Amino acid sequence: MAKKNANPFNASCPSQDILALIGSKWSMLLLCILGDGPVRSGELGRRAGGISQKMLTQTLRELERHGIVHRKDYGEVPPRVEYSLTTLGRSLAQLVRGIEAWVESNYSRMTRVAQSYDAGAST
Repeated sequence: MAKKNANPFNASCPSQDILALIGSKWSMLLLCILGDGPVRSGELGRRAGGISQKMLTQTLRELERHGIVHRKDYGEVPPRVEYSLTTLGRSLAQLVRGIEAWVESNYSRMTRVAQSYDAGAST
C-alpha cells in the first residue's frame, strides 16, 4: 500500500483535521501545561482558565487518539486520572512553547497596534 503524503492545503486531506486539533487554543494551552510533566485532569482544568469540562474532556480525548497525550487511569475510587505527553507530544510541545514565548514577548506591541487600528477604523 502506497504511503499518502499530507497536504494541509487540500481541503479534503485529513491532515487539515490534525492541523485544526493541534492549532486550537485549548490544545496549545494543554500542551504547554503538560510540558511541565504529568498532570491530573482537575488540575489541567484549573490551569487552563476558562475551559469547560466538556471541552477539556473532548480535547484530551482527541490528543490521546492522535498519540500526543497518554492517559493513565489508576483505577481508584474516587477516580484518579493523570495525563502526560507522549514522545510525539513532547516534540509538538517544544514547537508550541516557542509560540507561547513569541506571544508573551509580542503581546503588548500587538495589543497597542490593534487598539490603534480599532481607533482609526471607528473614525
